[in-house]
Amino acid sequence: MSRTNFDTLLEAGCHFGHLKRKWNPAMAPYIFMERNGIHILDLHKTVVKLDEAAEAMKQIAKSGKKILFVATKKQAKQIVADKATSVNMPYVIERWPGGMLTNFPTIRKAVKKMANIDKLTADGTFGNLSKREILQITRQRAKLEKNLGSIADLTRLPAAIFVVDVLKEQISVREANRLGIPVFGIVDTNSNPDNIDFVIPANDDASKSIEVILDVCCAAIAEGIEERKAEKVDAEAAAEQEDQPVKRGRRSGKAREEEEVAEAPVEEAPEAPAEEETSEEPAEEADAE
Repeated sequence: MSRTNFDTLLEAGCHFGHLKRKWNPAMAPYIFMERNGIHILDLHKTVVKLDEAAEAMKQIAKSGKKILFVATKKQAKQIVADKATSVNMPYVIERWPGGMLTNFPTIRKAVKKMANIDKLTADGTFGNLSKREILQITRQRAKLEKNLGSIADLTRLPAAIFVVDVLKEQISVREANRLGIPVFGIVDTNSNPDNIDFVIPANDDASKSIEVILDVCCAAIAEGIEERKAEKVDAEAAAEQEDQPVKRGRRSGKAREEEEVAEAPVEEAPEAPAEEETSEEPAEEADAE
């Protein structure tokens, strides 16, 4: 079953590409036609590609891994922040920190520095500093929060990245490609789809278009997270059931021993008829006499 349909994407304006003179020839398979000098994307292909991408994202979320959302363009920032937060995924909406993926340990150090500043605030160490020092540290903390606050929980490299406008975010795409991290991307007619693992051909400038696509992807991620939780519950229930038969088996073993002990004296009873047979033999001899 498809997660979205042609009409929904059409209403959101996902089919509008860029001017013909700005196009990238590699996007030719996804272009339906040209109208008034503007390329129109084939939404039937967009539906198929979006379903493929959503299914792959669902599987990543189901495995308990993180997908990093990247969108630094003005019209996409808030949408990405809201959608990513709703499914508890990290995101970058300010300037892409160079080396964010290829030099991840350094980025982690910056995040730890932010945590240390918070610790100083909590334990009252700030009280011993001068006003100037406090102001400097506060500014540093605000800057770190702005650039890295949304990835504070990202303790290891993400399993994939989702990019809005792969042309604008080409540095992040290049870093992901170098590390072999799968890239999901909304690709417009002016972008190169060759370095993108999961191409979603659509308008990457209209906020409505971005929102519709993110709705589908985040719904799939939410499904994956729910399925993971359900599987955990089932696994725990199965583990409990496996433990119970072992306990029952032990009890039944003890019960068997008790039964054997109880039955032991009863087994000796059949010896009585043997005595009767011996007592009958002399009587037969007496008759014979």
